[in-house]
Amino acid sequence: MAQYDDKLTAISAQLKRGIAPASETVRSFLLWFGSERRGFRVVRRVRFQLKKHGLVTTPDFEYAYIDGFISFKLATAEGAASEYEGGTAIADPTYRIGRLESANKPPTSVKPDATLQQAVTLMLTNDYSQLPVMTGPRDVKGMVSWKTIGSRLALKRPCAHVRDCMEPAHVVQIDESLFSAITTIASHDYVLVQANDKTICGIVTASDFNDQFRILAEPFLLVGEIENGVRRILHGKFTAKELEDAKAPGDDERTIEGIADLTFGEYIRLIEPDKRWKKLRLEIDRTEFIARLNRVREIRNDVMHFDPDGLDTNDMYFLREFAQFLKRLRDVGAV
Repeated sequence: MAQYDDKLTAISAQLKRGIAPASETVRSFLLWFGSERRGFRVVRRVRFQLKKHGLVTTPDFEYAYIDGFISFKLATAEGAASEYEGGTAIADPTYRIGRLESANKPPTSVKPDATLQQAVTLMLTNDYSQLPVMTGPRDVKGMVSWKTIGSRLALKRPCAHVRDCMEPAHVVQIDESLFSAITTIASHDYVLVQANDKTICGIVTASDFNDQFRILAEPFLLVGEIENGVRRILHGKFTAKELEDAKAPGDDERTIEGIADLTFGEYIRLIEPDKRWKKLRLEIDRTEFIARLNRVREIRNDVMHFDPDGLDTNDMYFLREFAQFLKRLRDVGAV
C-alpha cells in the first residue's frame, strides 16, 4: 500500500472517531505522493485519493502557500460535492497573493515612538525600502520609507521619531487577486498582506512582484521560443500529405495547411519515421532529439496548466538548455 494510502486511511479513521489529525504543510503533504510541486497531474492524483477517502483539506492544498499548513476534514462536513463537477475538481481561476512566499513572512516593523535612527538602521541593515509602523500584530499605524523620510527632511519638517515620518499603509487581504494588487504595488512599491485572523502576515514589494512575474513568465517564453525553433527546423521540408498524416487520429475535422497547424505532439509524429527524419538533414541523433522533444511536450503541458508552484528546477534548466541548443543549430547554419 502506498504511503499516502496508509496516511489518508488513518486520517479518515481519526476524523470518524472525532479526533482531529495533525496539520501538515502543503510541501510535506505532497511528499506523501512523491512530489515536490503541484503540477496538474499531481493535483489530479491527489484529488482522486482525497475523494476516495472522503476527505478535503482546509485551505485547499492546491491554492494554499506551499509551506503553509493545511488541516483535514471529512468531505461530507464541508459540502465537498459542490466543489466537483462530473468527478473533476472545479479549479479556482484566481492567482491569489497568498501564494507568494513574501506574503507569508511577517514583516519586520517599528513602533511609532521608535527613533528615526532605529528605523534607518533596520532599513539599511536589511536593505528594506520601507517598514510598517505597528503597535501589535493586528494594529498597523502607517508606513515609513525612504520616500517619506526624504520628503520630510527636504522640507525641513521635524522627523525625530517614526511617527513624524510615516504615511498611511496600504493593506490587502491574503485571498486578494495578485493581479488586482498590481496597481497598488506599482503606485506605492508595496502592499501589506492581512491574514484571515487580521494579523499582518507579509509584505509584497515591487521586487517580489518582479521575481514572481519572472517565475510565471519565463516558462511560457522558453516554450514559445522552442516551439518556434522546432517549426523553423520543420518548415518547407514536408509535403501537404505528410503534414496531414502527422495529425492525431480522430481529429479529422481539423485542416492542416502548414507546420503551424500541427500540435507539439504532432511535430514528433511527423519526424518519428526514419524516412521523414532524413528530410531534415540534421547530423544529430534522431532518438535523442525526439526524446528531448517529448520531454518539452510534457513540460509544456504543465506550463499551459499554470502550475502554481512554477516549474521544477531541473525542468527549467532543461528548457533553457534546449532553447540554447536550437539557437546553436541556427547559428551554425544547420537550419
